[in-house]
Amino acid sequence: MSNQLDKIRQLVEKREKARLGGGEKAIEKQHERGKYTARERIAMLLDEGSFEEFDMFMRHRCHNFGMEKKQYDGDGVVTGYGTIDGRLVYIFAQDFTVNAGSLSETLAQKICKVMDLAMKMGAPVIGINDSGGARIQEGVNALAGYAEIFERNILASGVIPQISGIFGPCAGGAVYSPALTDFTLMMENTSYMFLTGPAVVKTVLGEVVTQEQLGGASVHSTKSGVTHFTASTEEEALAMIRKLLSYIPQNYKEKTPIIPCDDPIDRCDDYLNEIIPDNPNAPYDMYEVISAIVDNGEFFEVQPNYAKNIIVGFARFNGESVGVVANQPKQLAGVLDCNASRKGARFVRFCDAFNIPIVTLVDVPGFLPGTGQEYNAVILHGAKLLYAFGECTVPKVTVTLRKSYGGSHIVMSCKQLRGDMNYAWPSAEIAVMGASGAASVLYAKEAKALKDEGKDDEAKAFIAEKEKEYTDLFANPYNAAQYGYIDDVIEPRNTRFRIIRALDQLRDKRLSLPDKKHGNIPL
Repeated sequence: MSNQLDKIRQLVEKREKARLGGGEKAIEKQHERGKYTARERIAMLLDEGSFEEFDMFMRHRCHNFGMEKKQYDGDGVVTGYGTIDGRLVYIFAQDFTVNAGSLSETLAQKICKVMDLAMKMGAPVIGINDSGGARIQEGVNALAGYAEIFERNILASGVIPQISGIFGPCAGGAVYSPALTDFTLMMENTSYMFLTGPAVVKTVLGEVVTQEQLGGASVHSTKSGVTHFTASTEEEALAMIRKLLSYIPQNYKEKTPIIPCDDPIDRCDDYLNEIIPDNPNAPYDMYEVISAIVDNGEFFEVQPNYAKNIIVGFARFNGESVGVVANQPKQLAGVLDCNASRKGARFVRFCDAFNIPIVTLVDVPGFLPGTGQEYNAVILHGAKLLYAFGECTVPKVTVTLRKSYGGSHIVMSCKQLRGDMNYAWPSAEIAVMGASGAASVLYAKEAKALKDEGKDDEAKAFIAEKEKEYTDLFANPYNAAQYGYIDDVIEPRNTRFRIIRALDQLRDKRLSLPDKKHGNIPL
């Protein structure tokens, strides 16, 4: 009996030692950096007492460069499962206290096991990255480990939600796993992502740049769009991941979570009847429209600091989770450009993959002109958004508030891209182009003839008259409505009610794509 008790005591001691990762000194150093340990992060993220760890006693098998003297149980990553708001999730958190969280063959095997289980069970997988990169001492085995993880990221895409938290270094090949996942969150000032670091950049290009300037959270949230969220504290970051998951189904076979709603579905907001300025070129704030129509004014925005001319994020209508895509007239007049198109397309495809209905709020005057956009392939990027909406089979409700011109009208979930319910406010202008541009093109000869005769004032009056004529004929919602391209013209104050009724009607929508291996989206 005493022998058995000794073995149990030994197990308890081994567990206690394993939970210390690289040891108390290494933990102190992690805390001095203003960072929590892997296990502390997991404890904060998951429901209290729900975490079940596995592979706690796995060790690396490398004996090169003295690595046999650096053996730790768990080998630099903590893996397991637990719950968030009672829903099953799988998780791995790299442990920087063990060999700087560097990726070994064993560490990769642990991560792959978690991802395989998540796929079997149809549950989200969350990865917390805090690693010095590939374990150089293991050579190609470390690279093979990365590739095994990436392959699983690819196969899991569109099957289960994948979320990456970057809570420290993430460089070189390591960046590809977060890039392949659905959402990435970065810590301000303590995390960074780049393929090649400042030292290599200086050697190859002679360019002197800091880690923050090259791949910090500020760069990737504003310039590159690599990250979807940023947070100033780890507590804030983990709370954001919990909130994000509250809007998302467990897997592609499930529908969105529905929560009890105490916000009346027929709540009207008279302010919306006056929000559109009389001057068609004057801006207004689309956030005000969103907060007025969604449940309790709550909107969880994705990529809030990137491509601000388009707004994407999650909200609820009568308790049902919905993806919102909206042009923002306060930024670049709401035009679409390369970055806005990519941002919108990626979000639409995520919503479609996980059965999240899409509400699109349209006020778009066109695509941003110029060589900068054309040279950067705005045609292809715009086609991404067009493809995403056209391929999408979830319920789609579109509301045109003001401008919807030309090609930009088409790509913003128009009726011909299989929009289910397309509404318009009375202020909507749905046309090939604005009245000013149309009149200038249609009546260029007549205006020029008057100017050649020295009748500039008459030319202006003539063009103004033709602008009004074009506006009355085309720049209104009724012309589109008479062809059935708009299902109804609605009073702005009733927008919330009409969207909720439309979504309720579309709850059991069935729509399939032609049989194929997969499409070839313009990348």
